[in-house]
Amino acid sequence: MSEVTSEFTEAMAQLASGVGVVTVRDGRDDLGVTVSAVMSVSLAPPLVLISLTSSGYLNEVLLRQDRWAVSLLSSGQAAVASRFATPGRPSARLLVAGTPHHRGAHTDALVVEGGVAALEAETTKVVPAGDHTLYVAAVLAVPYLNPALQPLVRLRARYRAMGT
Repeated sequence: MSEVTSEFTEAMAQLASGVGVVTVRDGRDDLGVTVSAVMSVSLAPPLVLISLTSSGYLNEVLLRQDRWAVSLLSSGQAAVASRFATPGRPSARLLVAGTPHHRGAHTDALVVEGGVAALEAETTKVVPAGDHTLYVAAVLAVPYLNPALQPLVRLRARYRAMGT
């Protein structure tokens, strides 16, 4: 890793990011991954952006499956974030075992319950960006919204509750 890359990684670790779990149904299987790059793009129409590692299997699946969900995790869901951040391709159904969840009405993707919000989305644009791929998507539905909970954030390589 070059010095600039190392310094860039450390610099970006200083910026708190919300933590979400992106899920997609691929035939009979369910896949998911933890992300800290979820961004609102537009209100009219409602658009969201996620960033995925280009070499990851979920990226490969999202290039052929346009509809997916993102569950924005709450401060008590660090264990869920860790499970979905584990390398490899375990079925998302195994990763949500024991965690309240349901299938999205518009995407059929697993939606993790108990977060601060969840979105169902349909990709409208795919943008290669270095070693990542950006997905701009139209928001199809907001399965739930719970502003009473505190969001889970990632700061300095650790999951944290807001205010800690």
